[in-house]
Amino acid sequence: MSIIPKATAKRLPLYYRYLNFLKNTSKTSISSRELSNALQIDSATIRRDFSYLGATGKRGSGYNVTSLTNVIRQMLRQNHLSRVALVGVGNIGRALLNYNFELSNDLSISAAFDVNPEIIGTVQNNIPIYSMDELGKRLTQQHLDIAILSVPANVAQSVTDQMVAANIRGIMNFSPVRLVVSKNVRVLNIDLASELESLIYFLGHYETN
Repeated sequence: MSIIPKATAKRLPLYYRYLNFLKNTSKTSISSRELSNALQIDSATIRRDFSYLGATGKRGSGYNVTSLTNVIRQMLRQNHLSRVALVGVGNIGRALLNYNFELSNDLSISAAFDVNPEIIGTVQNNIPIYSMDELGKRLTQQHLDIAILSVPANVAQSVTDQMVAANIRGIMNFSPVRLVVSKNVRVLNIDLASELESLIYFLGHYETN
C-alpha cells in the first residue's frame, strides 16, 4: 500500500474510533454521507481518504464497517500492541497514567520516568516508575521507540537528547518547548493552553451555526 498524504493520516484515528463505535451496534455498512454528518468532514474528502486505503464503497450500501475498520486498523498499526514510555509524572503525566489506552486502542504505557523520589520504584496503574537516571538504559532494554514527554521546559531539550540517543523515534511533546531533533525523529507538539485560546478566539469572533 502506498504512502498516504499527511492530512489523510491525521484523520485516520478519527475514522477508526467512530467505526469501532459502529461495530458495537447493529450497523454493518455506512455511506460517506453518513460519515460526513457524524464526523463533520466533507464526504468527498472521506471518499478520497478511503481511496488511498484501497477501500471502495458499494452503490446503495456504502462501506462495510468491519472491512473498513480492519483496513484502517492495519494502517494505524493497531493490529499489535504499541508500547510507549511516559517521561515526566507531573499533573499531565499522572492523568495519562490513569487513562487506560487499551480500552479503545492497542496502546500501553509500559514504563514511566520521574525525578520524584517518593514515586520512583512504585507501580501505579500497573506501570512501573523508574528514576530519570535509568532513562536511556530502560528505553533501550525495553526496545521502546515512542515517548510521551511531560517534563518542565528547562529540561525538555536535554531529556529529549537522551531519548533520541536511546533510539526514540516518536515524541508526543506536552512541554512548551519546541524540540530540536534529527530528521528521522517525529515530534507531535500538544499545547493545551494554545488550543483552548484558539477555541475562545473563534467563539468570540465567528458566529457558530
